[in-house]
Amino acid sequence: MGNTALVTGASSGIGREFAGYHASKGGDVILTARRGEALEVLKTELEQQFQITAHVIALDLGAVGAAQVLYERVKAAGLSVDVLINNAGFGGQGRHLDRPLEDEMAMIDLNVKALVTLCHLVAADMVAQGAGRILNVGSTAGFMPGPNQAVYFATKAFVQSFSQALAQELKGTGVSVTLLAPGYVETGFADRANLGGTKLVSGGGKNAASVAQHGYNAMMRGVLVTVNEVGLGLLVNWVIPLLPRWMVLGMIEKMQVK
Repeated sequence: MGNTALVTGASSGIGREFAGYHASKGGDVILTARRGEALEVLKTELEQQFQITAHVIALDLGAVGAAQVLYERVKAAGLSVDVLINNAGFGGQGRHLDRPLEDEMAMIDLNVKALVTLCHLVAADMVAQGAGRILNVGSTAGFMPGPNQAVYFATKAFVQSFSQALAQELKGTGVSVTLLAPGYVETGFADRANLGGTKLVSGGGKNAASVAQHGYNAMMRGVLVTVNEVGLGLLVNWVIPLLPRWMVLGMIEKMQVK
């Protein structure tokens, strides 16, 4: 098995940390995100610091057909993906009916459609070569409904379900699938999602580097689902499922209201 990782959303935040962590272990990287200049800067940093090869493919992964284009450009460059890290995604605060429909659909396009497309295309190659690792970045949001971020929480619930089912289907092929479900992380996510002033972010969150390392290490161990905080993992797996739905809905709504 080779050691080239394709990292989506690699220009900043957790994606940037994933790329750096993989490179620190001697692996080459394929960096993709919308911001080509930021990717070029990261490419230079990683190549100089770790003596690896970094490839840049700048595109908007949420655009129609972009995931297919990304895959084709990877193949055209003669590259083989040994590790797929589906990190790209975004959220958006507000009631569903108050948010522009095009923003909600764009969220589904990136958080769900692009991820599924890359899993389908890249995993087929991994199965053919008999080895590969996939890490899908979900969220603890995927364990519950999320009033005031209804579509975002729903996309992460999809990613959670899809990742586990795909992992089961790929058993015995040499390809593993891991779902990383972090809590709130200090990145640019909150700014883009307009979450400033909500209780969800007021208490701060974990740093991107620690989350990326936790998820990457879990992927390498072949863990199915991992939450980066023990207490949070207990909450979403054992406490929230036992609470009345009306209580959960009210709690999450209050956390995300301004």
